[in-house]
Amino acid sequence: MSVEAKQITKLYGLQKALNDVSFSIKAGEVVGFLGPNGAGKSTMMKILTCFIPPSSGEARVCGFDVQEESHEVKKRVGYLPETNPLYLDMYIREYLNFIAGIHKLGTKSRQRIEEMIRITGLETEIGKKLRQLSKGYRQRVGLAGALMHDPEVLILDEPTSGLDPNQLEEIRILIRQIGKEKTVMLSTHIMQEVEAVCNRVIIIDQGILVADSSVAEISTQSSNNAIITVEFDKSFDLTVLGTIPQIIDVKEISKNSYQFISNADTDIRQEIFRFAVENNATVLTMQKEQQRLEKIFQTLTKK
Repeated sequence: MSVEAKQITKLYGLQKALNDVSFSIKAGEVVGFLGPNGAGKSTMMKILTCFIPPSSGEARVCGFDVQEESHEVKKRVGYLPETNPLYLDMYIREYLNFIAGIHKLGTKSRQRIEEMIRITGLETEIGKKLRQLSKGYRQRVGLAGALMHDPEVLILDEPTSGLDPNQLEEIRILIRQIGKEKTVMLSTHIMQEVEAVCNRVIIIDQGILVADSSVAEISTQSSNNAIITVEFDKSFDLTVLGTIPQIIDVKEISKNSYQFISNADTDIRQEIFRFAVENNATVLTMQKEQQRLEKIFQTLTKK
C-alpha cells in the first residue's frame, strides 16, 4: 500500500479532530478526500506528511512510519498545502532551483527543473516573478515544486481553490496526467472535480470516516431510488405513464421526455419498452442516471 492509516485519532485539547480513522490507498490510485469544513481533512494530510503527529494510531507511507521514519516518508511524498507557500520575489526557475537544492538533487537539478517546467506548462510564464503570476500559474509552480523530487505519493489540499473555470480545467488535466504514474490524494469541496479526476472517494465528517468506495459504487449504494430518463416519439399523460409497473413517480422534463423513479433494486426498463410497444410509441433515448456525488455528500455529512 502507498498510504495506510490505522485507527488514527488526533486531539486538540478536548476536541477530536480525527476519531479512529482507518483507510488504505493502493499505488496508482487517485483518491478524493472529502468532508465539510472542520471535518479533519487537513489534519489527516498533515499527519501523513509528517507535519504533526497523531494522538494515537499508526500511519505509514510507502511502508514507512510517519513518526518513526519521517525522513524516509518525506523523500517519497510531494505535498501541496491549501495555502501555497511561495517566495513571491523569486523567478519561476529560481524558485524551482531553490526547491531542487532542498531535495539535494545535485547534478540532476537542471534536467529535473526543465522537466517540471514542461510537465506543468510553465514555459510561457518562465520569465516572470511569482508575484506576477495568476493564481492558476502559482498553483502550477506549487505542483512543480511538490513533484521536484519525483515522489511516489502526491498529497494535494484544495489545489483548485479560488481558480476560474479555465484554470480549474487546466489543473484537473494536469492532475489526471500525474495520476497515471503516481498515487494521488486530493482534498476538495468541488464534487465535479472528484467525479472528473478521482476513481475513489473517502468521506469524513466530524473526524469520523463515513464512506470509502469507488465513485461508481458509492453513487449506486447510497441511492434508494433509480432514475431513468426516457424520450418517446410522442407525448403521454402522466397518469397513463404512472400505470407502468414498479413506477414510484414520473414527471415530464421536456416535450416527449419523462423522468421515471423506481426502487433502486428494480430495473423498470423492460416495462417501459413493453409500454411503448403496447401504445404504438418508439423509445428514442433512455438513460439510467446515478445519484450525483454532491447529493450523496450532503446526505452523509448532514448534521
